[in-house]
Amino acid sequence: MTGPLDGYDLKILGELQSDGRLTNIELSERIALSASQCSRRRTRLEADGIIRGYQANLDREKLGLDLLVVISVTLSTHNRDNAQRFAKLINDLPEVLVAYALTGEMDYHLTVATRGLGDLSKFVNDVLLPHESVQHVKTSIVLDTLKNFSGLPLGEAAG
Repeated sequence: MTGPLDGYDLKILGELQSDGRLTNIELSERIALSASQCSRRRTRLEADGIIRGYQANLDREKLGLDLLVVISVTLSTHNRDNAQRFAKLINDLPEVLVAYALTGEMDYHLTVATRGLGDLSKFVNDVLLPHESVQHVKTSIVLDTLKNFSGLPLGEAAG
């Protein structure tokens, strides 16, 4: 990174988190900075890897992925090779939306989207459980989403 983030950088990041399709002109109007300055700052934020990319926020349920499940996984053995085998498995599965390696009782928590209970059953029984790296799987079906990710907190302390 070429230096700490200032207030304009944080405003740019906040606006782009809300709407990644903003043009530099629209962005400049929202944060009261020239379009050329916005463009240079945006390019720097992208080059520094602070902005990792842009994507559409899709409606899971409208796409037929009605079931959201949190799955806890314990590995059969705890060594680097087994962890790498599991990581490769997870990265190759489009149903897995998010995967966290954890400390504590369970080794991993996965957030998985499926079209229903039948697909969840196939995912657990035909994909996860037979895999050599997996010892135990515990599923929890999400009943309601109280808050979705809507962006990182960008207080002045981020700089």
